[in-house]
Amino acid sequence: MLKKLFCALALFTSGFSAFGQNADSITLVKAKWQRDKIAKQVILFRHHFDQKNLFAANENISFLEIQNTGRKAVFAMGAEEKELITTSNFGLRDTAIAAVNGNFFDVKNGGSVDFVRVNGKTINNNRLDKNGNRARHQEAAVVIENGKISIKKWDGTSDWETKLSAQNVMLNGPLLTLNHVDETLDTAGFNRLRHPRTCLGIKPNGRVILLTVDGRNEKSAGMSLLELTRLMRWLGCTSAINFDGGGSTTLWVNGMPDSGVVNYPTDNKKWDHEGQRKVANVILVKKQTRR
Repeated sequence: MLKKLFCALALFTSGFSAFGQNADSITLVKAKWQRDKIAKQVILFRHHFDQKNLFAANENISFLEIQNTGRKAVFAMGAEEKELITTSNFGLRDTAIAAVNGNFFDVKNGGSVDFVRVNGKTINNNRLDKNGNRARHQEAAVVIENGKISIKKWDGTSDWETKLSAQNVMLNGPLLTLNHVDETLDTAGFNRLRHPRTCLGIKPNGRVILLTVDGRNEKSAGMSLLELTRLMRWLGCTSAINFDGGGSTTLWVNGMPDSGVVNYPTDNKKWDHEGQRKVANVILVKKQTRR
């Protein structure tokens, strides 16, 4: 099924004039992804592009694909107001199937620098710049209601996030694509340079992708946000949002080897699964509990 989707996407992208983009999409078509069923409605995909043939670089990509039905597997948020803990410890504490790191945080003092609401309680508020302006990662949100996840775009008002009705809200970004329309990204180094990345995407069939791209290593270069936007499109997502990346990028799956860390976090500067960075919050995938 995934191979057929990639083939269809390759045909779609053939209309683009850039030969490199076509070659990269075909590389995804030909890739033999390792596929593991983690739980009902949750599949893990992994592949290491090690011939410098994806965006002319080595890339290590891992992602979960989850049916966004609010049944069997459900989405949730875990967060701490000030404390920082690892993604894996968030997942274990909240008895999750899987977890990825969430939004941007205060490395020194702990807590998110962006608005977070969990189960109806506001955990953190936005920290604005000295002129009262939002950061790009405060111009979109991931929201969860009744176990289903979606992406929202800032409407330009100062209190937008407080008016969102969902019980679980996490501002994040930059927003990459919304309903087939790519967002405009400036040329700031954060956007154009390659880093480890964490991303959430939503497909037309309602399935959700939680993805990590490793970086800062000769075995995986990381991606610019422009490259990440293309990757998510080729994976079938019509909406996608960037999360905090860099040393924070972590995908954890309960019961997997290496304490469940699937990707190669970079904080220890080694190509292993031990380099997790402590974070303020996470997106969780959990089994639905019977009521």
